[in-house]
Amino acid sequence: MSEQKKSAQRAGDEAAAAEEIASEKAAERGLRPGQSAKNFWPSTKRLVREIGPERRYLLAAILIGAVSVALGVVGPRILGRATDLIFTGLISKELPAGAEPEEVIAQLRAEGEEQFADMLSGMTLTPGQGIDFTALYQTLALAVGLFAISALLMWLQGVALNRILVRMVYRLRRDVEEKLHRLPLSYFDRMKRGEILSRVTNDIDNIQNTLMNTITGLVNSILTVIGVLVMMVLISWQLSLIALAVIPVALVLTGIVGSRSQKLFAQQWDATGVVNSEVEEAYTGHSLVTVFGRRDEVAARYERRNQELFRASFGAQFVSSLIMPLMMFVGNLSYVVVAIVGGLRIVSGQLTLGDVQAFIQYSRQFTQPLSQIASMATMLQSGVASAERVFELLDAEEQELETVDHSAAAGIREGRVEFEHVRFSYKADRELIRDLSLVADPGHTVAIVGPTGAGKTTLVNLVMRFYEVDGGRITIDGIDIRDLTRAQLRERTGMVLQDTWLFKGSLMENIRYGRLDASDEEVIEAARATHVDDFARQLPDGYDTVVDDDETSLSAGEKQLVTIARAFLARPSLLILDEATSSVDTRTEVLVQNAMNRLREGRTSFVIAHRLSTIRDADLILVMESGDIVEQGDHDQLLAVGGAYARLYRSQFEGAAVDIDAEEEKAGHTEEVPTTTGGMMPG
Repeated sequence: MSEQKKSAQRAGDEAAAAEEIASEKAAERGLRPGQSAKNFWPSTKRLVREIGPERRYLLAAILIGAVSVALGVVGPRILGRATDLIFTGLISKELPAGAEPEEVIAQLRAEGEEQFADMLSGMTLTPGQGIDFTALYQTLALAVGLFAISALLMWLQGVALNRILVRMVYRLRRDVEEKLHRLPLSYFDRMKRGEILSRVTNDIDNIQNTLMNTITGLVNSILTVIGVLVMMVLISWQLSLIALAVIPVALVLTGIVGSRSQKLFAQQWDATGVVNSEVEEAYTGHSLVTVFGRRDEVAARYERRNQELFRASFGAQFVSSLIMPLMMFVGNLSYVVVAIVGGLRIVSGQLTLGDVQAFIQYSRQFTQPLSQIASMATMLQSGVASAERVFELLDAEEQELETVDHSAAAGIREGRVEFEHVRFSYKADRELIRDLSLVADPGHTVAIVGPTGAGKTTLVNLVMRFYEVDGGRITIDGIDIRDLTRAQLRERTGMVLQDTWLFKGSLMENIRYGRLDASDEEVIEAARATHVDDFARQLPDGYDTVVDDDETSLSAGEKQLVTIARAFLARPSLLILDEATSSVDTRTEVLVQNAMNRLREGRTSFVIAHRLSTIRDADLILVMESGDIVEQGDHDQLLAVGGAYARLYRSQFEGAAVDIDAEEEKAGHTEEVPTTTGGMMPG
């Protein structure tokens, strides 16, 4: 896919470039290219649906959590029982031994101690007997046991939930990777590479971190709120109403702050993508930035982007951080009211001290999960903002579906390529190729020349089905290429681009990329044929030397030779050379031309070239201007005509002074070709 992308970098027109600029400006304003941002809840629901295959484990985790929370919730009630044993024992010890509790309470009322009598009426007294330590120890042991089992079950639940989330994120990464291979190259023309990388890496990482830090706590908090609410109602429904009064306030505060922070988090991750794009572009073009002395300008532009990211991040964190302190304030108000009303009910004998103690604990447990849920909303806002960006990528329009027909591919033998009245445009309102017809006979070399933006690269992109024609058709041996799958078409095609691409691996592995089942001897034979062997044996580890696309031990020309060797090894039926010798010096060019001549034997070849010396021996030379073929013939014929080709030839080899503006006006050429980084390159 990388070579396809590199080919597409030099295809397009001004409209596509304008779309790129509009997309960049939208990102600067905190918007995203493509669809408008989804709402929080739909995106959250979709994120939850990603757990689908793990439903059994999720149900098991929820069940374990429910048991754990139930045991933990019962604990305060048991501790309240222990408090009652202590308090009742201390009161009973001060009462006359052998007296009946009813008698003691009646005597207190007779003496005018109504409040004390009311309080004792709600207690289970044994006058003269102190604290029942046996019952107290049993009660405390039961509480400790329940808390221990609850903690163990909580750990098991965490293990189960982590397994669910890890597998879910694994599937999400896999789906994104597969999606990238199904997207048309027009998508990569519109989107900056840094933006795509940010969605594939930063946003998915943020989703994983968010879910890891929130799901376990969120599930337990919800279960705790339910369990605590049941226990509070069992103790006192009147006090429960006071505790429940915080919920509407909490919902209002969370809704107000959350809606604002969601927008800010979306802007934060958009700004992150823009910063990544700036870094990727500056690093890729580091040499040119240095040569032209633009370090200060690049640094200043990066600083502006970084400041935008800082403001978005600071705003998102500041607004979202308000939720927790606001919830704590509301919870503390509820705690104070419960403590006062509970004390009054103890005095009136309606509740015991242990009941009020347990209820206060429950009220704290009730507001604490609410505060945690509100706090986790901060992380959820960030995670859902990232999920929206990933879902936009997953929802992007894909290439047309194909049906596999092996019989169609079997009909390709000679490699005769024919364009029949082909029409194509990158944008519907700006047609690039209007009515193009040509024939490339089997084994012939067709060279394509012309000014920048004439449609040369577009022509071979259509042959490779990187883009689909709008009208007419392209056939190979009479078979419409749309009747072939893209894989069937491309496995019969070799392509060498102006922009080299090497992956990190040995030199031999990079050459073998053209045909993975090739033996070492076949790789070395291809290297010799393309003069890679000349410098490969001088490397420290020979063919085992590790190289990559940024490897400085290989020159630009040597990298180009490696890509030519890769195509040579592939033994394609159809060969496309897009400025394949542009990075090779004059002496090496002669050697490469000899290798190319051998490579082109028996194959239909399309050669795009600006250096006309490389295509003198072509069987057919096409001169393109503004998407049309204005001249065609061999080298001698075109020179004799004295037209566009002759002018190009003289400008290179006779040093003629060419008025470029006049030539472009005469040719009617006004279009440029966008790249995926927003720049302009020869097409």
